[in-house]
Amino acid sequence: MRKNKSLKTVIYHGSIWLLGILMIYPILWTIASSLKPENEIFRHAASLIPSDWKWENYVQGWEGFGNLSFSTFFLNSAFVTTMVVIGTLFSSTLVAFGFARINFRFRTPLFICMIVTLMLPQQVTLIPQYILFHNLNWVNTYLPLIVPAFIGGIPFFIFLMIQFIRGIPRELDEAAYMDGASTFGIFWRIILPLTTPALATVAIFSFYWTWDDFMTPLVYLNDTKLYTVALGLQMFSDPSSVSAWGPMFAMSVASIVPQLLVFLFFQKYLVEGITAGGVKG
Repeated sequence: MRKNKSLKTVIYHGSIWLLGILMIYPILWTIASSLKPENEIFRHAASLIPSDWKWENYVQGWEGFGNLSFSTFFLNSAFVTTMVVIGTLFSSTLVAFGFARINFRFRTPLFICMIVTLMLPQQVTLIPQYILFHNLNWVNTYLPLIVPAFIGGIPFFIFLMIQFIRGIPRELDEAAYMDGASTFGIFWRIILPLTTPALATVAIFSFYWTWDDFMTPLVYLNDTKLYTVALGLQMFSDPSSVSAWGPMFAMSVASIVPQLLVFLFFQKYLVEGITAGGVKG
């Protein structure tokens, strides 16, 4: 029995290591390609060790295009992502509190409509949204990227917050109400502090999705000075002439660093928020 248990342990850990290597290999390949000469990136694609370490790829990539360095794209992405995260936290918590704690007319139909929007692909609402923002003269500004986060957020985050708030005992609300707290006071002083794990989860996912977003900036931004990191990386690739693969991979690695840092420092809150929301729901 001990031999069988040891064999199962070896197989289990071996499988985990194999899957881990398969998942991390694309990242390792990108890092290796960012340090390779241009003619070696695809010629010796399987190799992760460059024959000649080209640190110049990072210098060339950071210099950017014309008068725009890649730092401009990083600052643009940082601004948009920060505003979207703030707006998502603000709107998602308020809407979730309303659905979870307040009895109002048409609550059930509105909740069903919100759940239905979870099933709609982004491409379905893209054209109506573009027409709306075009009529508002918001095209080629950051408003189409930021404002929706403040006036409704993302249904997935609202649903996550609802499930978490429903797990908080209502007796706390009743005790606060007996002490004279208003509805907003209950939300601000009782519910909000207790939803810290869920708020951290929403913030992390919102950061990831906004930082990686390519479609929305591509549709609404025309001025190169307003480009985010995702659009800036696209500028290295020119199918009609020559693509700067080395600098593109170098800046791809640089763009991963903020996401990696966020995950390393906040993974505890990420796991805690997801598991707590799932159990309490």
